[in-house]
Amino acid sequence: MEEGKIYHVTRAKLQELKKEHADLVLQENQKTVGQEAPHMLESDDMNPEFVSFQENMDALRGRISELENIFKNHQLIRKPSKEKMVFVDVGATVHLEHRGEKDRFMIVGTLEADPVAGKISNESPVGAALLGKKVGEEIVVGAPEKKKYKIKKINYEIS
Repeated sequence: MEEGKIYHVTRAKLQELKKEHADLVLQENQKTVGQEAPHMLESDDMNPEFVSFQENMDALRGRISELENIFKNHQLIRKPSKEKMVFVDVGATVHLEHRGEKDRFMIVGTLEADPVAGKISNESPVGAALLGKKVGEEIVVGAPEKKKYKIKKINYEIS
């Protein structure tokens, strides 16, 4: 994860990340305090159990550090003021039309993006193109095949 990057998250996602963090810290404590680490050397060779233990601990500590960085650099997604609700921003659910077909996406931060569930990142090509647009405006995305989307409706229902 990038240092200093702002992570847009919903309150629900933040709670999920805090629970994951607490679980990982507990796991780390149990591994370092609750049990004896394997010996580093087995005769003159590196003990494979020790190497595996170290790799697991490094991965665990790396994820804990990553989550702590997110906590330091997050911004909760909130409903904008009434005047700004006419524009697409992070947290908006945007109803689109493309060649007569209707689609709908919620614009979220990269941590919550899940296109199958209709959540696209504000940094994705479609998400980035939608930011700041209003109902009735069109965006064109894609290369080499370009797709034109028309914004039909914008609403904010943030959890």
